[in-house]
Amino acid sequence: MKRAQVWIPVLMVLVAATAAVCVGVGPVVIPPARVMEVLLAGGGSGLDPTEVAIVWELRLPRVLLALIVGMGLGAAGAGYQGLFRNPLADPFVIGASSGAALGATMAMISGWGGGVAGLGPVTLAAFVGALLAVLFVYGLAAVGRQAPTLSLLLAGVAVSSFLGAVVSLLMFLHEEKLVNIVGWLMGSLAGRGWPAVHTTVWLVLVAVLGLGLCSRALDALTFGEEAARSLGLSLHGLRLSVVAAASLATAAAVSAGGTIGFIGLIAPHGARLLVGARHAAVIPASAALGAWLLLAADALARTVVAPGELPVGVMTALFGGPFFLYLLKTRPGELSG
Repeated sequence: MKRAQVWIPVLMVLVAATAAVCVGVGPVVIPPARVMEVLLAGGGSGLDPTEVAIVWELRLPRVLLALIVGMGLGAAGAGYQGLFRNPLADPFVIGASSGAALGATMAMISGWGGGVAGLGPVTLAAFVGALLAVLFVYGLAAVGRQAPTLSLLLAGVAVSSFLGAVVSLLMFLHEEKLVNIVGWLMGSLAGRGWPAVHTTVWLVLVAVLGLGLCSRALDALTFGEEAARSLGLSLHGLRLSVVAAASLATAAAVSAGGTIGFIGLIAPHGARLLVGARHAAVIPASAALGAWLLLAADALARTVVAPGELPVGVMTALFGGPFFLYLLKTRPGELSG
């Protein structure tokens, strides 16, 4: 844990510094000193109203949302990899992403204009779709009161493939909505605003806390299911707890930012390299690394083609894919469980 005591505070400082810099980054560059002046003044008089609007209404909620979504994906990835004892597992392994995609697609096609607790129709539909998909997968995998790990993985793959096919069919049948659907599926944090931040932060914090409470049980599971049972661990309770917490984090993150890949896959690997294998350290370190990765990716997404911007999901794939291949080639032991 000595490594964790050093690296986790370092990661937290890195995330805070990156977030502060990212508030000033974009088509209109605002120096860090001006950003701090605007933030400390709370948008009071004597400041450039354009800068105040950019910082408080556009940049700050977007940066905070990137931080929150990255935290959720990183922690969920650590939870799923620990539960399945599979270093290739990610937050979308049991259908959360496909369920969210289907929910969002149906909301866009229907033109539904409702909303709850500050969540817009697409965000709300994506959140509900993700949770329903995970519940469906868990129900399919359950045998009596048990849900074996392999059954969860297989059911997740099958349901994800089916829901993905339904989304593709809906896109084919509703070409007039194609641009909106594809844009959401690529992932974006633009235009979400403060309501998304206020709702997502509590969901992600509850989920990360829940995963943290499962850390000792996940450590025991590392040695195999028989060893965990011999220690008196309830595997059914552990699976249910981890799936519930990780899926809540994933559903909240995907509903707020769309489909953003590789964060939850790579962050836990980086965390284990820094803090070791104990989940009490891996989960918070994964959350911090996930936040930092998404902050950096979103900053690049809105600057490389300024004044336009790229979908943040494209940026995470462009950098995450090659990095993961590098990890696979140079550190095969890290990926062998």
